[in-house]
Amino acid sequence: MPNKKLISIILGIMCFALSLGIVVQVRTIRNTNFTISQNQEANELRNEILKYKERYDNRFVELEKAEKELEKQREEATQNDSELKKMQQKITEGNKLTGMTEVTGAGVIITLTDGTGIATSALNPSQLIVHDLDILSVINELINAGAEAISINDQRWVSTTAISCRGNTIDINGERIGAPFVIKAIGLPEYLAGLERIGGYLELMRSQGVGVNLEKSNNVTIPKYSGVINFKYAQNIEE
Repeated sequence: MPNKKLISIILGIMCFALSLGIVVQVRTIRNTNFTISQNQEANELRNEILKYKERYDNRFVELEKAEKELEKQREEATQNDSELKKMQQKITEGNKLTGMTEVTGAGVIITLTDGTGIATSALNPSQLIVHDLDILSVINELINAGAEAISINDQRWVSTTAISCRGNTIDINGERIGAPFVIKAIGLPEYLAGLERIGGYLELMRSQGVGVNLEKSNNVTIPKYSGVINFKYAQNIEE
């Protein structure tokens, strides 16, 4: 009798262990399949994004070729017509003012990097990071100093440019950009370099631990704005 009870207990334990093993194995298989499924979806999404980016890059190259061809046709058409030549000059100047053409000239290059110092009780850790308001403040000072063209990490600054924080990165013209932030400005270098003045915003950023470097240059190139400027509310006044 005791042997039968012992055998029953052993069999019961074995059945329980076997059932537990089956449950664990089923859960492991489910988790593995779920992980594989997630990885497959992530890879498919990544491939789709790369395809769209490739298409965008190809269309952008085609657009640049078309713009160059159009410019060539305009020049040929206006060679023997003074009125058309004046109109073409106005278009060129207008594109320059609105940021729709690449420009080059003397100016400054400002590099902003997140601070590497150790935050203390007297120092807010967020002060070590370059924020969207920092970039906006620097841009405003450059405009006040007479900057004629500005870019941030090769994103052209125009009147409709939006700058906003997104975690550790900043969105500029819809593009996500991370530090270091290289701000280029074309204008009289002596005036633009005035941002280094005592009490200026660059000095304030340095005092907070942010990395700031300003250098003058006689050869600053700023790319054209690659987006589309749409005016929803401003309308032309008919003469």
